[in-house]
Amino acid sequence: MTTNIKNLFRLKPVPIDDSNKSNDENITFDIEPNLDSSEENRKRSYHETGYRDSSRNNGNHTALSICLDAIYSKFQNEEKQLVEKQNKLKEPYLNEQKNKETEIKGLTVSLDNKEDQLKNIGDDIEAVQDKIEKIKFEINDLPRNPEIYNVKATKGASTKFWIGLIILIPISLYLFTFYISTSYSAFFKNFDTNGNIIQNVLDAQAFNKAWDEGPLEGAFVTLIPFVFLGLGYLIHMFGENKSFVNYSKVALLFIITFVFDAILAYEIESKLYELNKTFNSPPFDLSIAFTKNQFWGIIFAGFIVYIIWGLVFDFVMKEHKEKDKIKHEQTKRQKDILVHQEKIEDLEKHKEEVRNNIGSIKELIAKAKGRIEELQNIIDGVIIPTKDYKLYASEYMQGWITNINERIHSQKLVEECMERYNANLKKVGANSDSQNTVYMSIL
Repeated sequence: MTTNIKNLFRLKPVPIDDSNKSNDENITFDIEPNLDSSEENRKRSYHETGYRDSSRNNGNHTALSICLDAIYSKFQNEEKQLVEKQNKLKEPYLNEQKNKETEIKGLTVSLDNKEDQLKNIGDDIEAVQDKIEKIKFEINDLPRNPEIYNVKATKGASTKFWIGLIILIPISLYLFTFYISTSYSAFFKNFDTNGNIIQNVLDAQAFNKAWDEGPLEGAFVTLIPFVFLGLGYLIHMFGENKSFVNYSKVALLFIITFVFDAILAYEIESKLYELNKTFNSPPFDLSIAFTKNQFWGIIFAGFIVYIIWGLVFDFVMKEHKEKDKIKHEQTKRQKDILVHQEKIEDLEKHKEEVRNNIGSIKELIAKAKGRIEELQNIIDGVIIPTKDYKLYASEYMQGWITNINERIHSQKLVEECMERYNANLKKVGANSDSQNTVYMSIL
């Protein structure tokens, strides 16, 4: 180690100037011909200063620490004066600053585009929301004004449907009551001579009595009203498709219903006639039935009401169909709302992505501006090349150690001074691990 230190910190020979010798003999040797003369003079100055300071302080290692701090300050002041060198050192930072400014311009353009995109997405969302509100209004307005929306449906179909249904229900109950009672009276009941005509024809207990007499009688009386209702339904279905064949079928169904009502009236009137006939009364036939008021009363009480029921049923079904048209259009618009809501969700997701992109771009711009400020501080300050400082500090140490070796001859003191020297290099960032870093002094 001692040999290495001596090799590192040896005095450099300087040119010899002897004015007494001839010009041929007055020759100097450039030990380091590749070094610039000013650079060589600067090194020699540090070397001589180290030697002188060591002499004054007897090589004291504590004094060395103070002297090295002063040397570093001196080196800073010298570097500050080297304008051309400073410009060269600052050139990479100037280039980086220009690149960052160009980067900010690009990011600003991208930010403007993203903000325009965000605004357009917001406008699209508002447009879709307006469509949804318009569709909701149409859904509420369709039953009142279907023709405005090119829906071929009767205005107020829903109201007419419910009114017709309210009328249809009691008429249906009437027909159930009438046909249960008349069919029981016509086919199963034994008329009572003590009862009046109304009691014999319309029996309030017809349903219960029929089931008491047997399941066949009960089923017949219970199901026969459905036959008439089924005929009414067929009349409605045939009437929907207007054609001669369907009209013929409708007429045939009306005739069948009338004939069935006439049979019920004939059977009931026959029982009434047999109950009140005398020995001189002729046998009951159709000609006698036609002359009886009860016969026609039973027919019209059933058949006419049945026709009324059929007309009301047909009306309710038609209004229901009109109501279905409106309902269909409303349902279709409800589905359109769902589609638009999904579109809004997609737009909101896209909007959130653009917002995140804008945030990222702003963050990059902020970082770039912060870096530009850092670079500007470097450019405005003084760049201290610590690698160069190590070179001059080593020259100073050569002079310091040379004095110790010549006058004090203490290896221990040399080692202590080396420790202080290495500590100083580490302190200013000029240690061997970071030779290529620079120290910046802000002025």
